[in-house]
Formats: sequence, C-alpha cells, structure tokens
Amino acid sequence: MIARTPTHCGDETCPSSAAAGGLIFLAHHAGGFDKRDYAHQARAALRAMGETLALSGASLGDMVQINLYLRDLSGFGEAREEIRKAFPDGRYPARMTLTSDFLSPDCLLMMDGVAAAPALGGGG
Repeated sequence: MIARTPTHCGDETCPSSAAAGGLIFLAHHAGGFDKRDYAHQARAALRAMGETLALSGASLGDMVQINLYLRDLSGFGEAREEIRKAFPDGRYPARMTLTSDFLSPDCLLMMDGVAAAPALGGGG
C-alpha cells in the first residue's frame, strides 16, 4: 500500500510525501522566502519537512537521508549548521548536497529525503 500526503506546493501531481515499504519519501520542501538568507530558509525547509513527516506519524529524527539543494555553494555552511541544530543528538541522516536553479528567484535552497516510517514498521 502506498500512502500519500496532500501537496504543499499547489501542484496536485506532487504530493508532499509518499510512504511505502516502511519508508517515507519526501518531495521538495522549502520556505522562508521573505528573507534571502540561507540559514532562515534552511530552518523553514526543515520545519516544513517535520510537519509533513508528522502527518505520517514520523519526525525529523526518523530521517535516513536528506538531499540539500542550494542555489550556490556560498550558503553551504549556513545550511549545514541548521541541519546540525535540527539533529541535536548527532544522529544525522546521510546527506547529498548539490547546486540547482529554482523556479522562484527568492528560493535559495530546497530539501527532500527519505525517512523511516514507524507506523509502517520502518522505525528503529
């Protein structure tokens, strides 16, 4: 069975997440476009991911992998520090970091990833 959460970006072809086989696959998450600041937007993206995960009974602590997409590498240190703060126990998910252009000129970063789904037998 595949469980999908409603879209967070207004595009019905892109659910916020899809869960199957004990895993939750998160679509792109972003936010904080009111400031052109990597740390601010990273916090907003992580908060949005946490909200989406909560819909499936999971949390950021269940993350297995995060993909961090940056407009340019100058924001890497700030974004990495926000990821460090989001996982205070030091149990970080695997991470891939790359650069990308985004549809919105105000967007500096996006994140997606995979989490274990405790309710589907994937936690632990």
